[in-house]
Amino acid sequence: MSFSVWINRLLLISLMLISLTVVLVVGKANLQQNSSNSSNTDVDPTAWSPAKVQLQAAKEQEEEFQDFSKSLTKTSPTPKLESNNKQNKQADKLQNSPTPSVNQASVDKPVSTNKQADQLQNIPQYSFKTTKAFKQYTPSYEIALANPSNYGERFTTDINGVPINNQAIIVLHETSDSASSAINTFQTPHTDEKKQVSYHSLITLDGTIIYIVPPDKRAFGAGNSVFDGSNGLESVQTNPGLEPSVNNFAYHVSLETPVEGRNNEPYHIGYTDAQYYSLAWLIAQSSVPDERITTHRAVDRSGTRIDPRSFDFDKFFNLLHSFRQPIS
Repeated sequence: MSFSVWINRLLLISLMLISLTVVLVVGKANLQQNSSNSSNTDVDPTAWSPAKVQLQAAKEQEEEFQDFSKSLTKTSPTPKLESNNKQNKQADKLQNSPTPSVNQASVDKPVSTNKQADQLQNIPQYSFKTTKAFKQYTPSYEIALANPSNYGERFTTDINGVPINNQAIIVLHETSDSASSAINTFQTPHTDEKKQVSYHSLITLDGTIIYIVPPDKRAFGAGNSVFDGSNGLESVQTNPGLEPSVNNFAYHVSLETPVEGRNNEPYHIGYTDAQYYSLAWLIAQSSVPDERITTHRAVDRSGTRIDPRSFDFDKFFNLLHSFRQPIS
């Protein structure tokens, strides 16, 4: 075989090797790009905290979404204040008067886009900043979405079409059973409206925060319920077949019940330090004031809810105040 033939074959083999190398390099680059694109579509857990969400703004004719940096909302859906006792004169007066807007974690003043928001500009807002202690604590988290049947939209009007607006509250609960049992219930479809139930988030015994319902949505954490605060009695009816409740302006957080407390006793051994730390960390990101942090027991009007049992408010508020400070 002539020398020129070997040269030609060697050149051909070299070209084949070069082509194969190019294909492998391009393929690897595409794989890395696809992997990067995939990671960008993953749920950002920080967006599920009270600090970074987007809620439906109140509007007269159409729905409009606004992104308020680091807030659950300041121009939230506006529930009608309705007393469980319709004879209560104080509640009756509140039904026809402007009420504070929901304000949960922003130091920025929202841009007004509707008449209701314009009327609320002069109402005092609460602002907090997180501390060094807050930054030093980072709880683990999981995402376990509830079935869509177990949560809904926050409403801008009540069942009578009356514009409604409340400052947000945080309602504390306990699971009464294991966290996994609660998650299983929330992820089970329920066609019966009286059995639909959920929290926005749940904190396990080891302090893990489980995000269940996005904060911009209405979790079904309380049935017949009323918040009794400095503004009087606050509640809203969004379903003609159900009693008025606080759900439309509430953020529901539950603590996993300790094993020894999974019974019907009025008290148990209490919650772990990790649970208190994670709870304070979560709420520190909001601008919900101390006086609007309440319990299921306090808002319940059915007479059956006693959670969270054995909750140490002094311990919780000491931690919360170490994680956030008011902005003067």
